[in-house]
Amino acid sequence: MLTIHDPLPKHDCQGFSRREFLRVGALGCGGLSLASLLQAKAQGAADIFTGRATVLLFLSGGPPHLEFFDPKMTAPREIHSITGEVQTKLPGITFGATFPKLAALADRISIVRTYGTGNAGHTYGEVVSGNNPSGASISSIYARVRGNNHPQTGLPTNVVVLPEAVQDGLKLGSNFETGALPTLTQPGSLGATYAAFNPSGGSDLKRDMELAVAPSRFEDRRALLSGLDRLRRQADSKGALAGTDTYQQQAFDIIARGVAEAFDLSKEDPRTIARYDTSHLFKLEELTRWNDMRRASNLLGRQMLMARRLVEAGCGFVTVSDCGWDYHANGNSPKNMTGIYPMGGQVDHAVSAFVEDLHERGLSDKVLLVVTGEMGRSPRLNNNGGREHYGELTPLLFAGGGLKMGQVIGQTDRYAARAVGEEYRPQHLLGTILHSMFDIGRLRLEPQVPREIIRIADSAKVIGPLI
Repeated sequence: MLTIHDPLPKHDCQGFSRREFLRVGALGCGGLSLASLLQAKAQGAADIFTGRATVLLFLSGGPPHLEFFDPKMTAPREIHSITGEVQTKLPGITFGATFPKLAALADRISIVRTYGTGNAGHTYGEVVSGNNPSGASISSIYARVRGNNHPQTGLPTNVVVLPEAVQDGLKLGSNFETGALPTLTQPGSLGATYAAFNPSGGSDLKRDMELAVAPSRFEDRRALLSGLDRLRRQADSKGALAGTDTYQQQAFDIIARGVAEAFDLSKEDPRTIARYDTSHLFKLEELTRWNDMRRASNLLGRQMLMARRLVEAGCGFVTVSDCGWDYHANGNSPKNMTGIYPMGGQVDHAVSAFVEDLHERGLSDKVLLVVTGEMGRSPRLNNNGGREHYGELTPLLFAGGGLKMGQVIGQTDRYAARAVGEEYRPQHLLGTILHSMFDIGRLRLEPQVPREIIRIADSAKVIGPLI
């Protein structure tokens, strides 16, 4: 069994040192090594998973539905999209003019125009949990069923990617979004064990990883990555792996190569990095000088690239945070919502790169992308050219995940103020994601799945036209 340990260990249950176990490798105090866990899974029980992963891009602050996918240019000037509209690949369907690349990919995505969170405040938990009784986010529900680590790749199954994860030393300002961010992946009554791993710090799993390596070494992520690479080369040169069985070798690969490389964007083809890159679209300081946009960044492209790397390597649920969408235009954000041009353009660039990349890699069916926020913005512009909090309608985009693409679901009234016909809420979002990730029928029969999760899955509704 491979152990990576600190020179000053502290002992834990059954006398083992917590610093001798790398939790990313799924080792623990129950007496099973990672290799034996892999072997047990290979001999495995009935599979209740569809094999799909989910990437949730959460636009914090309240993205305006009129500027996104329902521009309503026939409405009065004080209502319709301030950016204008762009024709999509679907006849008669337009998006806001800052989304030309997504408009050209409209046959590969689906938009739900009649979705609203019913939430008019900066609270994320009700949305990401679908208001289920446990209060747990969808990502934590997945981690509870799957386990904290993928049984074959060892990666955390539930990860949140903040801008700080893709740029060393980044220091964004603090505002109302800072305190709300942990609720994006809240575990609710399932317990802190199933909270998301945060590679930029701030999670229990991150702290456990820090215990696995001397703190002075871990402060330099490059030293950690190079150390793991050197360890592998030494093992190969000395033939240390020659006498081990398949599962032991796989366990070594998980820790020494797979986990480290998944979080290391330098391993990516430079052309792919350039394709995703959004840092050139606008200067960070132009937006972050506004209080409501202090956590905005121009790094969304790299965040989406890390998300792709993670799901490709075996992570089941990745939450990507993009902040700065609070558009009152009251002096805390620019007047006339001029932030929509750089920020909308960044979402257009990063999401289209992600959708195209998955398509080219043959992963569209295996990865579900969801783009939304905690609420939308009011249809009518205020006196400063901004929009207020509004929970009746919220932008919602889907791509891939085995769902039906190339459609715009539902329509709104002439002022884009209310849904016409069936409306959808967070419980429908919850049910649709669970449907993509689990075989619900087999989930009901799995004795190790908590009854509360089975009840959540049974009661969750879906967005019918997508299924």
